[in-house]
Amino acid sequence: MSTFLIAGPLIVFLIFVAPLWLFLHYRSKKSSANGLSSEEMQQLESLVRRTEQMQDRISTLEKILDSESPNWRRDYGK
Repeated sequence: MSTFLIAGPLIVFLIFVAPLWLFLHYRSKKSSANGLSSEEMQQLESLVRRTEQMQDRISTLEKILDSESPNWRRDYGK
């Protein structure tokens, strides 16, 4: 009787749960290995454009600060 209490759930697990678990696991691995979706690629490109714009703005602000206050970099670290 006690072996059935252990063997029963183990058999159910091995027949039903484990194969389904493995199938879903490897299906998710396959879909993640395909790379970025088109929507994710568009978001990435948008972020790259925004980053480039921010870099240009920062460069412009640093040029303005350099012309108006040449010691701002040294004073900013204090």
